[in-house]
Amino acid sequence: MSDLFKSAGLEDTAPRPLADRLRPKTLAEVVGQDHLIGPEGPIGRMVAANRPHSMILWGPPGTGKTTIARLLSTAFNLHFEQLSAVFSGVADLKKCFDAARQRRKVGQGTLLFVDEIHRFNRSQQDSFLPVMEDGTVIVVGATTENPSFELNGALLSRTQVLVLRRLDDTALETLLQRAETHYGEKLPLTDDARDTIKAMADGDGRYILNLAEEIAGLKIVKPLDSAALVEAVQKRAPLYDKSREEHYNLISALHKSIRGSDPDAALYWLARMLAGGEQPLYILRRMVRASVEDIGLADPQAVVQALAAKDMYDFLGSPEGEIALVQCVLYLASAPKSNAVYVAHGAAMRAAGDHGSLMPPAHILNAPTKLMKNLGYGKGYEYDHEAEEGFSGQNYFPDGMKREQFYRPKETGFEREIQKRLEYWAKLRTKKGGA
Repeated sequence: MSDLFKSAGLEDTAPRPLADRLRPKTLAEVVGQDHLIGPEGPIGRMVAANRPHSMILWGPPGTGKTTIARLLSTAFNLHFEQLSAVFSGVADLKKCFDAARQRRKVGQGTLLFVDEIHRFNRSQQDSFLPVMEDGTVIVVGATTENPSFELNGALLSRTQVLVLRRLDDTALETLLQRAETHYGEKLPLTDDARDTIKAMADGDGRYILNLAEEIAGLKIVKPLDSAALVEAVQKRAPLYDKSREEHYNLISALHKSIRGSDPDAALYWLARMLAGGEQPLYILRRMVRASVEDIGLADPQAVVQALAAKDMYDFLGSPEGEIALVQCVLYLASAPKSNAVYVAHGAAMRAAGDHGSLMPPAHILNAPTKLMKNLGYGKGYEYDHEAEEGFSGQNYFPDGMKREQFYRPKETGFEREIQKRLEYWAKLRTKKGGA
């Protein structure tokens, strides 16, 4: 009987979910995490050396974080203690640490598994430090959030962060086969439905076993196809938290796919975000930014298209207005790319900081008063529209500052034409002595 059910006071005969009944008994049975538990993985090497140390297990739900912690306690003959940061406070931690100290006096070590460890506040996280340093407990924390953002630097410096991967189709198939071995028969699914159930699990081993248990309990004669499967079980909502790291991961994937001129990949990430319930206006803000940052004057219509998509969505709302996002993503991803505007902005800002508060040259200053005229404001200014070829070639940089080229158009899209103009004006400037 598992520790979870024993702690709840349930007998061996009490009903238990399939995921708990099939929980791995050894680290070798854990699927999908060979990079950690294999002979060359950090956990595999640690067990082989018989030298346990504290760690943070970071990964999506249903990838084996709790199971690995339990198996490590067995491998090192440590007492397994489990806390959830959602339901525990300082008093619970103190009680746990005191019990671990008593066990240590009789030669029994403690592995403390802390689920959702990122939910502890800074002071609660700091309370782990003394008992980790003196060896009272080996802490194994589990989190679905990026530890870099959620955990104290002091705690991170005393632990090893190990990243668990979402289960791929091979690992999920292994779990389905274990379920079928448990029931003594194959699940009533067509090949397509079998692929569908793995897609519905979305890398979550616990979830696919829960689905398998539900399907095994159905009284059916004919195997379920994909459509019947979706009707028979509740469809899983995509793993997507708009306030957490996945939110930033997917918008980054969308932006980089646009920058990389891959319309199909960009469309996929857009669909993922919309399916997860992301606010379309958040996506549109990023697309407006991409239209200038990654396309700019290579296609001046890009920002127009992005703003038009925003207006269309404002006008229609969801779901009709979402087609505007689709069109915008496809336009941006297939447009010629240039970051010359973005680079020019950065270069000009650095120059402005380097050169301080230099005044514009006197000849381009307005002189609305007699005093200002006497000081030379506006003297020698040439009106470009009246100059030969409509270009005076005068210097517009501050006196004492060398001319710099911040904007360097690329040989792509409309910027090719801009480059021709700049080269033409550069020749005129040299001819007129303004260089």
